[in-house]
Amino acid sequence: MAYTAIDDAGSYFNTKLYTGTGASNAQTGVGFQPDFTWIKNIDAADFHVLTDAVRGVTDYLVSNDTDAETTNAESLKTFDSDGFTVGTMNEVNTNTEAFVAWNWKANGAGSANTDGSISTAATSANTTAGFSICQYTGTGANGTVGHGLGVAPKMIIFKNTNTVTNWDVYHGSLANTERIYLDTNAAKNTAAHAFNSTSPTTSVFSVGTADNTNRSSSPMIAYCFAEKQGYSKFGGYTGNGDVDGPFIYTGFRPAMVIAKRTDSSGYWRIRDNKRSPYNVIDVVLRPDTAEAEVTEDDHDFLSNGFKVRTTGPENNADGGTFLYMAFAESPFVNSNGVPTNAR
Repeated sequence: MAYTAIDDAGSYFNTKLYTGTGASNAQTGVGFQPDFTWIKNIDAADFHVLTDAVRGVTDYLVSNDTDAETTNAESLKTFDSDGFTVGTMNEVNTNTEAFVAWNWKANGAGSANTDGSISTAATSANTTAGFSICQYTGTGANGTVGHGLGVAPKMIIFKNTNTVTNWDVYHGSLANTERIYLDTNAAKNTAAHAFNSTSPTTSVFSVGTADNTNRSSSPMIAYCFAEKQGYSKFGGYTGNGDVDGPFIYTGFRPAMVIAKRTDSSGYWRIRDNKRSPYNVIDVVLRPDTAEAEVTEDDHDFLSNGFKVRTTGPENNADGGTFLYMAFAESPFVNSNGVPTNAR
């Protein structure tokens, strides 16, 4: 059996850097038509803009806030065959300022899924890359929702799209009675009613009675991620408080790593290989704040994982616990059994 089925990770996830123009601005070179695009102004304290093909273009969510979905015709205007087009909204296209867009491929607008007790209005699933977008209406009662991936997701990000609520995150490194919020720097919390104390299966994920995941009559969105060897990894690690920090094996050279301390407060951090093309990976953005990019000399991306190189408590507290999600630049070994090279 081949080590990985995905030799070209850039066909399913890719980071795009661009400069704002203040006018309609088409971005190409993504390598595919995105179905989920997350945009952040690198230079300014503007909110994060998250748009997907299931909810539709011009409708966006903000990861650093609890706000409901907002519609703006001048936000992300279209998903294109090799990228996307943004309008004049400052948060996606301020003239001369620098932006980053993280892009994932699902399966377009998707279609209804009836695998769970709560049918989805649309499930857009890419089984090759282990990513799906699920839109459903909450019931306020314990239930299940079909994710369409054929394997159990290791991470799910939830948002109630018409109500002011936190972003709930299910992560496989935490207990299924625990959640962590994407929009704050708070530690994990116990909330059995978020996921009904039940881990996802190969066909469905579970929701309880929490407003954040299943408020009655509210539209919900869930971004589901399953591991694919050589392409994606979702796990945890324990810090050692040393500048020679933990090495986390992923099985690929990362293109992107999102990490968060879970046992105590600490900002989420996004690192990628486009804003930091060489080690050390020294610039980060924080999904739970609107702040511009900041510099932190604390990680290396290696051929088969990433290495923490800081004593900072939010990245490497001695005995602290951390979760991460990672996507590949290239696999450690390709489908022909040929190893890739470290930088």
